[in-house]
Amino acid sequence: MNKTNTIRPASSPANDIEFFNLEKARFIIKDGSGLDIAYAYEDLVFSEHGIFIFQFDAKRSNIFYCWFNTDCIENDRISLLNSLIKSAILNKTEIIYKGKFEMVQKDDEQISVNFIEI
Repeated sequence: MNKTNTIRPASSPANDIEFFNLEKARFIIKDGSGLDIAYAYEDLVFSEHGIFIFQFDAKRSNIFYCWFNTDCIENDRISLLNSLIKSAILNKTEIIYKGKFEMVQKDDEQISVNFIEI
């Protein structure tokens, strides 16, 4: 099922501020893939080269949702996901594979992220 998501903050009351553990995400990404964080925006963390995205769970700090770029080769995706999961387990965190994504450049230099949920 294809769906386009607008990048938006985790849902919370207007006066609450969501704090996500970016350092834990950075460590798991580096340990599990050898990659660094390229960009973090609201509840999303983009890996170097746009290979995958971690998405924070607004209610559970020990959960990351993982999305892989549609251009990622299937065997590489499976191997990389397994490595990320192993690192997450060692860090008392869980990674849940959610599906794939694609980035589309718009005319006005903005980028749209389309998520394809499994």
